[in-house]
Amino acid sequence: MNLDFGFLTWGVLSDFVLKGFLFSLQLTGVAMVGGIVLGTLLALLRLSGRPGLVLPAAAYVNLMRSVPLVMVILWFFLLIPLLIGRPLGAEWSAFITFTLFEAAYYAEIMRAGIQSVPRGQVHAGYAVGMNYRQTMQLVVLPQALRNMLPVLLTQTIILFQDTSLVYAIGAYDLLKGFENAGKNFNRPVETYLVAAVVYFAICSSLSMAVRRLQARIAIIR
Repeated sequence: MNLDFGFLTWGVLSDFVLKGFLFSLQLTGVAMVGGIVLGTLLALLRLSGRPGLVLPAAAYVNLMRSVPLVMVILWFFLLIPLLIGRPLGAEWSAFITFTLFEAAYYAEIMRAGIQSVPRGQVHAGYAVGMNYRQTMQLVVLPQALRNMLPVLLTQTIILFQDTSLVYAIGAYDLLKGFENAGKNFNRPVETYLVAAVVYFAICSSLSMAVRRLQARIAIIR
């Protein structure tokens, strides 16, 4: 194969790739924050012990974790506009879909983290007069967060990789930027190879940072 990467100058990258990279980062950040908030709520509902709260939360988590993300993206993008009577656009569909989908995974991480805190901590909170919300907010969640921080960050790395799936609805992400550059210069093979290298470099660097963080937390303990 006659590969030629000379056309991938900084000007080409800034014109085609930078916009997609920024959107991928934005989508990752929004989905991470929204997913953690909603996932924490789902985890607390599942741990509440009340069937009226446990069953809907469990059904939501199990449904989302059982369906491929690309199918959820397509369902939301195609069906929701029919229900509300107007299109949402690819970007807003991606933000909402990723937040709702990732919440199911963050919920399981949060639930495992909360359950990793000794039960005696909960009883201690009740003993000093705290209610369930105060005990979770002030006693359990701060300890659980340190336990599950490496797993949360690892899931966020996976989330960044999954942002490439928004190609299914035409959103302009990092992979779409490389694809457009390849089409304009008739070099699709080179741009896909470079895209793979970029994804690998970003995700492997973040994974090493997470491993270092995990080692530091282990030393503190």
